[in-house]
Amino acid sequence: MLVRTALACWLAIVGSASAQTTVYRCPGPPVLYTDSITLKEAQDKSCRKIEGGPITIVQAQRPAAASAAEPSRIGDARIDPAQQRSRDGERRRVLETELREAEARLAATQRDYAGGNAERRGDERNYQRYLDRMAELKASIARQESDLQALKREISKLP
Repeated sequence: MLVRTALACWLAIVGSASAQTTVYRCPGPPVLYTDSITLKEAQDKSCRKIEGGPITIVQAQRPAAASAAEPSRIGDARIDPAQQRSRDGERRRVLETELREAEARLAATQRDYAGGNAERRGDERNYQRYLDRMAELKASIARQESDLQALKREISKLP
């Protein structure tokens, strides 16, 4: 990682012709820039000669590690088992309350639907309006039953 960053940041420094040495770029992870190998070694390693003046590699700073005092991720902090049991109990109570309310709503909707034979209302002089309302009630019952099953699955997952 540092080598790649360093390679991205290399700068060509203009030097005198007498001070120049041959610099090679050797492939492979990690890519290597070196002037300490011979021509024969460079050929054996499939290194390329870099033209121009000597190069300088600037290494990037490593990011500071997060301190242990302040966890930056949820997985870093451990929760007290008693506190977790308390949270699980609260979650169970909330889900059971939602379950009871959903069951009550389903029962009311099923009462309104009356097995598809509900009485027509005064505003449903047009028979199609009645059929539309029955279709909406039937779809609502199916949706509410699906919601009930999802709530029961969530409750069953709790410890």
